Amino acid sequence: MANATDGAKEQTQGGVGLSDAQLSQPRRRMLDLVNRLHSTGVQVDIDLPQIAVIGSQSAGKSSLIESISGITLPRAAGTYALQNADFHVAIVPGSLLGQVRNEVFGSVIYNKAEVEERIKRAQSAILNPSRPRKEFLDGDDDISCPTELSFSNNCVSLQISGPDVADLSFCDLPGLIASVSSSGGHANDIALVEGLVTSYIKKPSCIILLTVTCETDFENQGAHRLAKQYDPEGRRTIGVLTKPDRIPEGEQNHWLPFIRNEREALDNNWYCVKQPSSSDIKQKITWDEARKREDDYFSMTPPWNELDTIYLKYLRTRNLVERLSSVLSDLIAKRLPEIQEELDRSIIKVREILSSLPRPPSTDPVNEVTNLLYEFVADLHQHVDGVPGENGLLQCIRPAQDRFRRTIRDTAPQFMPFERRRADGKVLRPPTFLEGDDDIGVVNNQVYGRALVVARKMANTDEAEESVPAPKQTQEAEPSGPVPVQTQEAEPSSSTAKKRTYEESVEDSNTGNIYVDEVFARAHKARTRELPGSYPFAVQKTFIIDVVKQWRDPALIYLQNVQTFMLAHTKQLVSKHFSEFGQGLLEQRVRAIVHNHLKECFKRAEQRVLWVLEMEEHPFTVNYHYLSEYKNKFLAYYKSARDKETRGKVTSQIENFVSQPTVSAAGPSQPSTPGNPKAAKKPRPTGFFGSPEEPEEPNGIAKVMAGLTEMGILGIKPQDLYRILPPDEMEPAINIMADVRAYCQVAYKRFSDNVPQAVDHELVRGVERDILKTLCMKLGTSGPSSQRICAELAQESPQVADKRLDLMKKLERLQSATVELMEIDL
Repeated sequence: MANATDGAKEQTQGGVGLSDAQLSQPRRRMLDLVNRLHSTGVQVDIDLPQIAVIGSQSAGKSSLIESISGITLPRAAGTYALQNADFHVAIVPGSLLGQVRNEVFGSVIYNKAEVEERIKRAQSAILNPSRPRKEFLDGDDDISCPTELSFSNNCVSLQISGPDVADLSFCDLPGLIASVSSSGGHANDIALVEGLVTSYIKKPSCIILLTVTCETDFENQGAHRLAKQYDPEGRRTIGVLTKPDRIPEGEQNHWLPFIRNEREALDNNWYCVKQPSSSDIKQKITWDEARKREDDYFSMTPPWNELDTIYLKYLRTRNLVERLSSVLSDLIAKRLPEIQEELDRSIIKVREILSSLPRPPSTDPVNEVTNLLYEFVADLHQHVDGVPGENGLLQCIRPAQDRFRRTIRDTAPQFMPFERRRADGKVLRPPTFLEGDDDIGVVNNQVYGRALVVARKMANTDEAEESVPAPKQTQEAEPSGPVPVQTQEAEPSSSTAKKRTYEESVEDSNTGNIYVDEVFARAHKARTRELPGSYPFAVQKTFIIDVVKQWRDPALIYLQNVQTFMLAHTKQLVSKHFSEFGQGLLEQRVRAIVHNHLKECFKRAEQRVLWVLEMEEHPFTVNYHYLSEYKNKFLAYYKSARDKETRGKVTSQIENFVSQPTVSAAGPSQPSTPGNPKAAKKPRPTGFFGSPEEPEEPNGIAKVMAGLTEMGILGIKPQDLYRILPPDEMEPAINIMADVRAYCQVAYKRFSDNVPQAVDHELVRGVERDILKTLCMKLGTSGPSSQRICAELAQESPQVADKRLDLMKKLERLQSATVELMEIDL
């Protein structure tokens, strides 16, 4: 919006318009204060009191403004009605959002006769925004030529000063139009003008000066409709009837109810003024003569001179100006505390927004970029070492570790010390000696699955997953319950796969249980030149290799999940340290460098995991103590279950005999022992009259123990009777089962430690290895072009720069307004 800031100064003997010296000094100070506040431009930030003059076209607004301001406005070209005139404040075309400033259009004018021509040229500059304003200010061109625009949101700003002048801030808005001429104008001009008027009068501190011409029916004038819409109770509207001398004959009494406030009542009443006619203007009468003619008209013309004395104060321009000054100054005094509070709140809010913006560009970009890189690397090191809190990197990886260990543990072979044909309904209880042996945390699969999905979304790991040798079956969909071993099992590759025999297929059936007769059959077929009763180690090895084959997929899945968490956390750290720097170019480059660095770390970790898997293909351990201990425990575990199956009757008799106490006349005695064979005999019960009955013959285990004692074989325990039983033909298979199960227990613990340790070394800790050197080299911050590169990286986003500039200017306006308020002296 081009604007002309013109000063018109003229020595007069009496006050013209607002130059009336009768205004009280406190009121003058109030009006001066609001003008100074408007001069700061703060009205775009807070609601400042002002007067908006509205009305339909040809409603007499221009004449009213002339009588108030004491200057002549252009009429010849009709252009003044095409834009608003804001006395003291204007918005400049092309200015940034929220930015207000006055642009001087020419030098100060000391002759009022020159003001009209200057305003015409300023209007032309507004309506032709593509042309330099200097052409309209100094050129001799015909300024009445067709314009680029019909209307503009910009305005001409006039600043009038002189002796005893207390300027009144008001805005003469464009006249509302009902139709657009076919020869000129645009279809949206009606809405544009109405929107411009609405933008002013909707503010609570805007006093609406509603001009209504008496030469047109009241109902046909749309300005009243808008005023009623935004001030329905009429508290801040002052009505002005213009052109009373043009009322059709006999209709004068239709307008008197407005003056009496009987029709469309307003808190500040309706006024009626008469401005100079066209002939008076051509005669160039003075303002004193115009006011005198106005007085004569209302004093001598009915029905105005017939009004009651109480209503005479609502006639004449000077009474309207007095009322405007009074209402505006009272509103200013009422709004002062609120304005101060709004300023304070706005300043705090602007400062908060400024502090939330990225730091402004540094004068030393190389040093700033270097500091950011060092801070990022230090923070990365801290997260790799471990930080408190549930969302830390190590805390996110730990459930994956527990899940991996549990999966590897569950691959142990499920040996059953029963023949398959007799296994129906039989259940082998888990060994009690393993309780507490495996300290694996309980993983909530649903929580872990959600965390993994979130991490994948954050990391955007599509590209990263392409580099991962994904197994045939992955854990993309995290199950809510325990994961069976079969879901982790990968199909053997063509290079290492061997033909599966019928027996091996049978072993995998029935929920993966392997029965003792199947183990015995495999062992028997593996014999070559061994002596009778001996079996080659290859039997144990085949079982161990079958188990180790199942470890590949869980290991690679664990590696992939750790990579996902690493990508997500490093992305967060990069955003934390670089998101507010420049236009985001540094953040983008650092993220790409770190992402590629993680890829390299992943490859090294993958090679290390595959190396560990390759080592496990060959059974080996020097942990003989634990292997032997576990073998003895599993051997006893399988034999006990086997004996209960095959020798259940004998076993129960021996156990009952051992636990059965002997009974005598003196009471219960100790159970039978090898050193007390007589204790195995029951006491002879007494018959009638105390005569002993015939002794019962021992039976079962007692009879066997008694017979051995009679034969002179002493020191035999009941448990030793197992030795005389025929040997179990499946005992070699039981030994193989114990061997394999003991080795798997030792190997699983070793493997479930080695893989996470390799991943931690190569991937988790590997990400911080040489990362600073890599960043500096790839970014070029340490080379000969570092100054240029860092300057490019530090360039601020135009959007952020514009926002910062707007906020700084807004803060300046708010602070300037605060200073003006502090300097008021009432």
